[in-house]
Amino acid sequence: MRHKKIGRKLNRNSSHRNSMFKNMICSLIKYELIRTTLPKAKELRRYFEKIMCMVLSKKKKSFKLLFSYIRNKNIIYKLINTIIPKFINFINGGYVQVLKCGYRNGDNAPMAYVKILNR
Repeated sequence: MRHKKIGRKLNRNSSHRNSMFKNMICSLIKYELIRTTLPKAKELRRYFEKIMCMVLSKKKKSFKLLFSYIRNKNIIYKLINTIIPKFINFINGGYVQVLKCGYRNGDNAPMAYVKILNR
């Protein structure tokens, strides 16, 4: 039983799941809108909220952790210079919006858009 276990497994092992979410976070920062399945979108929201809270704390250690997680300087610069200033006077959480957008043709999986909010 999975009592008190947080997070979805998504039929992947932990290393695949972590690398998939790192890639999805990089894509979300780069394009500010991505389309994925609904369970992945809901789980991606948890990961992205954690990163945004870490960066908004403005501690030197948080930027080192951010670089260890993202590993792409262009993406980090975009996050710090364009996305973070929108959320300076913002409460912790609520940086991302998940919008349902129907079903995929091949396997009828529920799809969703993940969008960074503009405040």
